[in-house]
Amino acid sequence: MMLAVGKRLKVRQPVLLSRVLLAMKNVGELISYHGGCHCGAVRFFVLVSEYLAFDCNCSICRKKGFLHLIVPRESFTLLSGADVLNTYTFNTGTAKHTFCRICGIHSFYYPRSHPDGIDVNVRCLDGDVLSLFKIESFDGANWEENIAQIRGS
Repeated sequence: MMLAVGKRLKVRQPVLLSRVLLAMKNVGELISYHGGCHCGAVRFFVLVSEYLAFDCNCSICRKKGFLHLIVPRESFTLLSGADVLNTYTFNTGTAKHTFCRICGIHSFYYPRSHPDGIDVNVRCLDGDVLSLFKIESFDGANWEENIAQIRGS
């Protein structure tokens, strides 16, 4: 498996993002990104193999503006800030919504949908990478009826 550091490429001719992503998927390439909270106290490293994120309409995600990139735990490393993380839980208490107690930013959490994974907020990745991701809507307001749609992700 190849490992490359996420960089913005200068492209002289237009390239369809779908072709780039298909090529990456075919070679099994993992791209590394760094990210964190607004104040910089929380920093992480994540390996991304699939450029798919979910925009959930549940009460908490709507208010936070969280764009969900769900990765296996082994693809995520918390580099700093464990000592400044607070956790918020509600409803079933399964999801552990972590946030920086200094700046309040929710850069990642432990999701109910994928309890063995990490859910990274795409908006908290360093650089201008949001446009690389395909964003799909998820009806989290009706979570029980729709969760099967993303459980395979």
